[in-house]
Amino acid sequence: MVWWKIALTIIISYFCGNISFSRIISMSKHDDITKMGSGNPGSTNVLRHYGFKFGAINLALDMLKSFIPCIIVFYICNQSYLMLYIAGISCMLGHIYPVVYGFRGGKGIATMMGMFLAANPIATLIVLGIGFVIWLVFEYGAIVSFICITSLTCIEGIRARATLEVLDRKIVCVILFAIFLFTWYAHRKNIERLLLGKENKASLIKKTNKRLKAKKNKENV
Repeated sequence: MVWWKIALTIIISYFCGNISFSRIISMSKHDDITKMGSGNPGSTNVLRHYGFKFGAINLALDMLKSFIPCIIVFYICNQSYLMLYIAGISCMLGHIYPVVYGFRGGKGIATMMGMFLAANPIATLIVLGIGFVIWLVFEYGAIVSFICITSLTCIEGIRARATLEVLDRKIVCVILFAIFLFTWYAHRKNIERLLLGKENKASLIKKTNKRLKAKKNKENV
């Protein structure tokens, strides 16, 4: 194991995670996403305030900012899943605790989904599809996050145990468990609001219909 490669992977991936597309989108509209709605600079908050289009763009970009470094590291390091996961959790930490924004970031869900997409694209796409349907039905982004991350950490843990060498397997499982803990800890306020019945919904259908109606009214003026 080459330690300088690990250090370089951690540093570069962490700063990739620092890129806040939700802040960039809100700044382009002369707003500050951290002062709107939940204050979370993430895709769900972008969806609530700017509609499905910008929410989807933000989600895709947040996934890409971890997918790209993860897939690059994977192939540079002889298809090492260990290095892929090191890059992934570094991106996640960069998103949640970005030094360029005073360590005030998002919850890292899309960033982690990008890592899982690089590691296991088929399982990730299936879980994302299921999560999308659940979001349409229940309209709670936090519930989708719990289901997606919990499912994928379990799937990848089982796969790591079956395919990786002993040392790599142990480290990867520790990383996956850390991801699981970070996810639930980052959503602690959402869990509290869900238990109290105060969690905000983010309806994809309603937001899309609202945007289409507003566009139609504008055209009729």
